[in-house]
Amino acid sequence: MSADAPLFGLVLAGGASTRMQRDKAAIEYHGQSQLHWTFQLLSQVCAATFVSVRPDQREEPTRAGLPQIVDLQPGIGPAAGISAALHAHPKAAWLVVACDLPFLNEQTLRYLIEHRDPRRLATAFKSSHDGLPEPLCAIWEPAAREPVLAYVAAGKQCPRKFLINADTLLLDLPDVRALDNVNTADEYRSTVAAFGGASFLPTHPPSLNQDGAGRASAPDQHRGDISRPSSPSQPGGDLSHRSSPGQAGGNTSHRSSPGQAGGNTSHRSSPGQAGEVQKNTAAALGAKADKPRTLRVQYYAILREQAGRSEETLDTTAATPAELYEELRNRHPFQLNPTQLKVALNSDFSDWNTPLRHGDTVVFIPPVAGG
Repeated sequence: MSADAPLFGLVLAGGASTRMQRDKAAIEYHGQSQLHWTFQLLSQVCAATFVSVRPDQREEPTRAGLPQIVDLQPGIGPAAGISAALHAHPKAAWLVVACDLPFLNEQTLRYLIEHRDPRRLATAFKSSHDGLPEPLCAIWEPAAREPVLAYVAAGKQCPRKFLINADTLLLDLPDVRALDNVNTADEYRSTVAAFGGASFLPTHPPSLNQDGAGRASAPDQHRGDISRPSSPSQPGGDLSHRSSPGQAGGNTSHRSSPGQAGGNTSHRSSPGQAGEVQKNTAAALGAKADKPRTLRVQYYAILREQAGRSEETLDTTAATPAELYEELRNRHPFQLNPTQLKVALNSDFSDWNTPLRHGDTVVFIPPVAGG
């Protein structure tokens, strides 16, 4: 992708702030809300800047006056904002930043921009805590659009996992504290003290939702919580996806192998040989294999280009994804073999011999490639 692609900024501010127990976007460290401070920081280095919000946050006072990109799939964390931005402006590169990074500075952002490689899918810093990619202070190139949309369509939500297995340039962080996020009241008070100010949070703040109402928050889907720890002993969320240091910490252009979409390895088996799969499935299903069923099929990247559409609904007697793909190859000029693809059923990776049911949504996912 050309370096001429405009660089837009995106502040991720659609989280529930459960651990902080108040809206982190509205907290002040620099004399104004953290959301507005981050928005202004990005505006200094980007051609245009937007705020990522959930649909129910559009009229929230802290967010209402700023340009917004609304999540298309709320409830999946940072991936919702990133995918919505790539979808809204497909020709732009996106500098994505979480709203809870009070130590971030313009120098760090300019360093990232100056060392950006637009031939990759993304450019990101290595975490100062674990050496893995920092997806919430990273540049996502236009070429990342289709792989990210396919990744989300397959039910995957972790942007860090995506970057680990995509063609990502990883940079050493020039300021090791710049990406420390603040998730709890104790961390907030420590941060305020570091800035030489006074804390405005009570010792035991009430549990609030995003609009300030005094009712319990929904489970935390904070934009920064799943991407990194704020300190070695304070994990920022689900780090079960961590890989060995060799996966990300020491390899600055880790490419996924053919057939990997976003690097997910949770599918139960490789595609195998379509003929054998069809034989086994037909034997297991018997007469049911000939019963027509209506399926929704979605296409991404090269498959969408070859099919000439992004999705279609069809009636078929195909009993498995393997049979369905062979049928579709007779309808469209698909050139990839099943061994080069992954398959997802109803937003979850699946086997190629899983029985299809009426109403299923099937996604055939081509390999992720950058450049």
